[in-house]
Amino acid sequence: MSPRLVVSLSGINSRTLTECAELAAELGTRGVRLSLLVAPRVERQSADSPALKWVRTRAASGDAVVLHGLDHDVDPCRRPRGIRRQAEFAALPAHEASLRLVAARALLERLDLHTEAFAPPRWLASHGTLTALRRHGFTVCADITAVHNLRTGQAVPGRVHAMSRVERGEQWLCWALVLGAARAARRGGLVRVAFDAADLYRPGPRQALLDAVDIALHHGAEPVTYGSLHLGQLAAS
Repeated sequence: MSPRLVVSLSGINSRTLTECAELAAELGTRGVRLSLLVAPRVERQSADSPALKWVRTRAASGDAVVLHGLDHDVDPCRRPRGIRRQAEFAALPAHEASLRLVAARALLERLDLHTEAFAPPRWLASHGTLTALRRHGFTVCADITAVHNLRTGQAVPGRVHAMSRVERGEQWLCWALVLGAARAARRGGLVRVAFDAADLYRPGPRQALLDAVDIALHHGAEPVTYGSLHLGQLAAS
C-alpha cells in the first residue's frame, strides 16, 4: 500500500496570515494541499476579514476546510475540577457534543465555509462526539491516532506529527518528529503533519515540520487532504 500525506494548518487569523500564506506557497511548490482547521468562535472574525477571505480562496483552489471545534472551551460541561479535560470535545457526552456541533456548523456556514470533516481541539474526541458527528452528517473525524470513516465505522491508523509547546528538549522533539514521519511513510501508512500557525515563528519546529513533509514525499507519499480522503479509500485501507 502506498503511503499518503495529510498536512493541516490551525491558528489562522489576521496576526498569522502572512506566515500562513508563506507556508501554503512553500508547500505548493511541493504539490501539497492543506487541510485548514477552523474554529469559528475562536477566530471571532467577520466574514469579510482578510484571514477568512484567504481561507475561502484556498478552499476554492483545492485546500480542505475542517471544523476544529467551536470555542476550545477547556470545560464545556462545567465539571468538578478533578475531572476536567483540557480539550473541548475530549469528554463530552453525545448530547453536549451535538449542541456544540450545531452551533459551530451554523457559525461556519455564516462565514460561507462548509465541510463534512472534523478535527477536535488537541485531536481528542470522546465516543459521544463520534456519535454526535454521525448524527449530524459528518463523514470524517481526525483524532490523535486515526482518521475515522463515520459512515462505515472503520478507521485508518495514523498518529498526528506535531510540535509540543516546550523549550527544553525541543531539538530532540524535532528529530523524533521527522523520524516518526519517515517511519510511517516507509511502512506505507498515513502520515499526518500538523502545523500550528504559532510554530511558524519558531525556526526549529517550522523546519522540522517541513522536513517531515519532505521525508514523507521522498518515500513516495501521495499528498491528500482530510476532504479528499474519500470514503472508499478509508474503507479499503
